[in-house]
Amino acid sequence: MRRWSDGGVSLSVNMKAEYSIWFSASFKVHPRPRRQNLVRPRPRAALPALAILLTLLAFGGGQPLLAQAADSVAELKQQLRQLQENFERMQREQRAQIEALTRRLDHLAKQAAAAGNAQHPEHAPVAAPQESPPGVPASPEASTPPAAWSPAHPLTLARTDSAHLDISFDVLANFGGSTASRPADCLQLGHHDPNQRGFSLSAADIAFDGVVDPYFEGFANICLSLDGENETHVDLEEAYLQTISLPAGLQAKAGQFYAGFGRQNPQHAHEWAFVDSPVILTRAFGPEGLRNVGAQVSWSAPTPFFTEAMLGVFNPQGETAFSFRNPEDPHGRASLKQNLRGPGDLLYVPRLASSFDLTEQQTLAAGLSAAFGPNATGAGLRTQIYGLDLYWKWKAAGAPAGFPFVSWQTEALYQRYAAGADPAPALPAETLHDWGFYSQVLWGFKPRWVAGLRGEYATGNRGAGDSQDVFRGERTRLSPGLTFYSSEFSKIRLQYNYDRGNLFGTEHSVWLQVEFLLGAHGAHKF
Repeated sequence: MRRWSDGGVSLSVNMKAEYSIWFSASFKVHPRPRRQNLVRPRPRAALPALAILLTLLAFGGGQPLLAQAADSVAELKQQLRQLQENFERMQREQRAQIEALTRRLDHLAKQAAAAGNAQHPEHAPVAAPQESPPGVPASPEASTPPAAWSPAHPLTLARTDSAHLDISFDVLANFGGSTASRPADCLQLGHHDPNQRGFSLSAADIAFDGVVDPYFEGFANICLSLDGENETHVDLEEAYLQTISLPAGLQAKAGQFYAGFGRQNPQHAHEWAFVDSPVILTRAFGPEGLRNVGAQVSWSAPTPFFTEAMLGVFNPQGETAFSFRNPEDPHGRASLKQNLRGPGDLLYVPRLASSFDLTEQQTLAAGLSAAFGPNATGAGLRTQIYGLDLYWKWKAAGAPAGFPFVSWQTEALYQRYAAGADPAPALPAETLHDWGFYSQVLWGFKPRWVAGLRGEYATGNRGAGDSQDVFRGERTRLSPGLTFYSSEFSKIRLQYNYDRGNLFGTEHSVWLQVEFLLGAHGAHKF
């Protein structure tokens, strides 16, 4: 402590413990006029008391207060850091969700733009729009009132902010007749084809569809059908998980699903434009179609027009891999049970597809597909299938509900099957070649009405067991049809088949098909 002149005093107290604390005080004492009977206090008498007080504060109560303040600052910093981390984590999660949804919208928009429609109007006609009463303006509130559940809506079992599960039920039933006494033996070879005279139930399909989270979506369907003896068959047709947020146009799928070969094989029966499956597809892929457990990766290329490349890898065993390791004695030969030994024993299905907008009303799509894998007739024997598909569509500009329209679809397939020798029925080792095509035209001539015509041809080289093989030989079929979509969730289809083949001669069939749907299937690929 030091005193300075002119009546002013400056006081400084310096203390040092584990840290340094500085106190500084400064004041001046101004002389006042003397008053009677008053005594002016002397400044020197107050300075020692002030010094003692500051010292006590510094060493007696200052240190605990400062330590407590330091602890509080550290605690606040920790809380602030935690809040910042939580905020940044929420930002990352929301950003990931936004990017995932954006990529999915871009992917769907690209597919829709490539196709011209997000869905075939001939497969899913839109109900007539409701109009406002005359003189009453249509407002968003008035035009979209809360609607009760209807059969056209999915039945939601569970829902959170980003995940849900929808269930639907679709039934295909047939009534008709054929000049063939048992149509399923030689004419209607597909699992979902009409299988007998009179009534038949092609499919009763229970489907589950939903978004798992911002990264995955899932689909599964269980198909029930009745055979000619009225026995129920239950098939898990598909059950797969698919990504929706991979970068660079990539998408991955894993589970049980239809292989992406051509245009019709990946479709379910209720999406078909005709009552039955094309002949050449049942020859190459069997009654069930080509599907199995596996994985698939697809890539949408950054081109001015839609271009997609995909590769599927599957197990080759089972009835759903008909031309590969099929246990049902393929082409009259005994099936040899073989174990999976390496990548060479898997079934590979590559595909390349593109589509172009020729005009604002016309779209052209083309694809190349293949399938390679081992078959069940002998060790080291393999099957190769190649396919070409074309699709063209015209629809009038500004037409209501997508009508009128004209579409043309064609698929051509070639199969090379290396068959092993079988001494029991005396069948030699040989290479079987099969090829064929189908071509169909659909004309949506007015809303809800679609007329169609399909022509088919299939043949192959001569094989030793052709006389007993319904999946070989020359065959021609012509099928006109007419479909009426009574609403979004029901249709009635009438179809006539003219069949001619080496094994059965000439046959005629007429089928009436009825479909109804409860709920709504997820969007299928165009």
